[in-house]
Amino acid sequence: MNEPASSTRAEPAPQETPALEVRGLTKRFGDTVAVAGLDLRMPRGGVLALLGPNGAGKTTTVEICEGFQRPDGGTVQVLGLDPARDGERLRPRIGVMPQGGGAYPGVRAAEMLELIASCAADPIDPGWLLETLGLSNARRTPYKRLSGGQQQRLSLACALVGRPELVFLDEPTAGLDPQARRLVWDLVAALRRDGVAVLLTTHLMEEAEALADRVVIVDRGRAVADGTPAELTADPEGRQELWFRSQPALDLDLLRAALPEDYEATEQRAGQYVVRGTIDPQVVSTVTSWCARHGVLADELRVSRRSLEDVFLDLTGRELRS
Repeated sequence: MNEPASSTRAEPAPQETPALEVRGLTKRFGDTVAVAGLDLRMPRGGVLALLGPNGAGKTTTVEICEGFQRPDGGTVQVLGLDPARDGERLRPRIGVMPQGGGAYPGVRAAEMLELIASCAADPIDPGWLLETLGLSNARRTPYKRLSGGQQQRLSLACALVGRPELVFLDEPTAGLDPQARRLVWDLVAALRRDGVAVLLTTHLMEEAEALADRVVIVDRGRAVADGTPAELTADPEGRQELWFRSQPALDLDLLRAALPEDYEATEQRAGQYVVRGTIDPQVVSTVTSWCARHGVLADELRVSRRSLEDVFLDLTGRELRS
């Protein structure tokens, strides 16, 4: 990336004004309550991941923040403006990356990006963005002939070309290969460094955990968790897991006897073992010493905690949503 950092830097703004503030947001569609009293707050330069199962109210919430829908109740402030009332003033200051792309099928990639750039007061060079996102060879390709991954990257370029202060990214890496996904992650990190706020929706828990400063999990229109990834994945009892591989069918009664009281030791699958409890250096030493005394080679020894996916499933359930 050769473009100077200022290419994506937002204009300085009063620090007391958050990039996004939502209070008591409600939205109904007939008898269906899509959003039920939701609160959100994101500082400038922050990355907020809004997570939830299908039908949880994520898309409705984001569309209200973008100004595409009006709320039934509550207040929404985006960069200090009401998106429903101040849309003309707000739109030049935000970038929107819808999951579907939303382009005319016959428009060429460069034409689409240049058109959006022409509406901005100080756009990023479209050619640089196309090169950075690996689309230089697709400049003259009609949108409908781009691959799914190319369409996603072009949609991201369109969201960034106007130098937004706040970017809405809806499933930004859906359909991307690992190299392109890593590029998007790097771009999000660059946006944060330049003071641009990012509201991210994704079904990839690893992505949310890697990118977000704060995560809000919503279910049935309400926030069921709100915190940093570390806060949400911390076990309230301080319990962790020590994993190792070895020969199958070890006598775990002997291992349990060597461990402090209330620790669990189980064979999850053949040859894959997990010790649960407060994993400190003494416990690691106890396990490795026990293995050494019994002639057991402990392979792939690692300590892990709950993942964001574990938290998500615990809070929203494991059944499929339509």
